[in-house]
Amino acid sequence: MSAAGLPEGARGGLHDAGRVFARYHLRSAFRIRVHGRERMPATGPVVVIANHSSYIEPQLIFGMLPRRSAFLVKEELFHSLGGAVGRFLLAIGQIPVKRGEVDRKPLMTASSVLKAGGVVGIFPEGTRGDGDVGAAERGAAWLVRASGATVLPVATRGTLKPADGRRRWRPRVDILVGEPFTSAIGKGRTGLDEGTEHLRGELAALVKTLDEWRSEHGF
Repeated sequence: MSAAGLPEGARGGLHDAGRVFARYHLRSAFRIRVHGRERMPATGPVVVIANHSSYIEPQLIFGMLPRRSAFLVKEELFHSLGGAVGRFLLAIGQIPVKRGEVDRKPLMTASSVLKAGGVVGIFPEGTRGDGDVGAAERGAAWLVRASGATVLPVATRGTLKPADGRRRWRPRVDILVGEPFTSAIGKGRTGLDEGTEHLRGELAALVKTLDEWRSEHGF
């Protein structure tokens, strides 16, 4: 690995600068509050699983995490602006993944990061939606089984536009980091399916907890 905690070819200094930018550049548009950031394990391999309802969550979580992280990012983004976006994402250690296809290369890259003690982020839902985590794909469970990594669930609310399509002035966005946990995922497809459901259930429960907290506090 070319930089600690990142895939081969990534540039650590640029990655760190990108994290600082991601941490602050959206604060002019959103009132962002992070709860439980200290729950991130200080060392060792970690798979971050997060719900996904807009383009904003990946940037927010990437900037919020106190450690370097490599996220699995849909490949289409890597072709934007004539490939310039892709070159930048690769340089900061992000991993392209083809949606809707069996593609082991990104999983193997992510597994290498984890086996070196790094952090990998993944959105188990596989695509943007309501963010309730009603369904999940197998990639996160596969990574946990392959690496033995700790799992860190992260829930985000407030990024989704209202039904009328008009966003409020600086809406409140809450990011809730859950308790890290381990998951013993069995062999074969059955073990992978059961592990996927375990991760989905933990993340969905965290999203529900955040929804209830926001409702109690008038958000």
